[in-house]
Amino acid sequence: MDQLSNILQRFTMNTEVFFTGNLCGVSYLDKLPNQGHLHLLRSGELTFIDEQGKALLFNQPTVIFVALPYRHQIIGSVENPPELVCANVIYDQTHSNPIANALPALLHFNFNECPNIKQTAQWLFDEAFQDKCGRLPMLNALTDIFIIHILRFVLNNKMMKHGLLAGLAHPQLSKVLLAIQSTPEYSWGLQEMADIALMSRSKFAELFKQVVGQSPGDYLLDWRIIIAKTLLKQNKSVALVANAVGYENGSALARVFRKKLGLSPKEWLVSKQ
Repeated sequence: MDQLSNILQRFTMNTEVFFTGNLCGVSYLDKLPNQGHLHLLRSGELTFIDEQGKALLFNQPTVIFVALPYRHQIIGSVENPPELVCANVIYDQTHSNPIANALPALLHFNFNECPNIKQTAQWLFDEAFQDKCGRLPMLNALTDIFIIHILRFVLNNKMMKHGLLAGLAHPQLSKVLLAIQSTPEYSWGLQEMADIALMSRSKFAELFKQVVGQSPGDYLLDWRIIIAKTLLKQNKSVALVANAVGYENGSALARVFRKKLGLSPKEWLVSKQ
């Protein structure tokens, strides 16, 4: 499986378009749990103001992807009102969604930097500014596709220097990450991971921590907890979840949960209900 498919199949990222048209004045976007924002500037001029009050001016066709919950403002120019499509990006859980956590709070780039993004944006704008039947479902489907194009662009251009996406963009580390993601139940050892990367143990461990930002063992542990949380929310038994992520029984999984989260699996699940 490729670098994105496994994660996108396990963790949901849905979009909901909430604005299309010319923006007049100021729009305030609040910091909401499990939600980011996508702003697509077709024409005109807007100012983006971040949480710290820093202002960024955009007057070219631009993707503005606010991947994480992030308070911001967008202000339309009076002289040259921006034509926009804006969507919420809704995650199942941002605190354990590896895609959300792998991205910076803000990404922005010109449509012309990526032909596929430019083409998808044109389809999206055609739908947004015409009154066709099935308009809203089509817009939401196209913005879902747009997000995948953004993630591909980030990977292909190695835009992330550290973290999961940087690891997935690395030709050797990506093989290890995909193996762990595909089979979290396997009893992974450092030597086996290094063999997949065609490196010595020491070189692999050093490079993995440098690029991904944590040791191979810590990444494996975190990935297993992420998968376990997802399965628990699907009402799977603790024993079944434990086996699915590489632990002999529910007690072993509970020890890991308590060490990492300070809660047992059942206590964690209750806290999320």
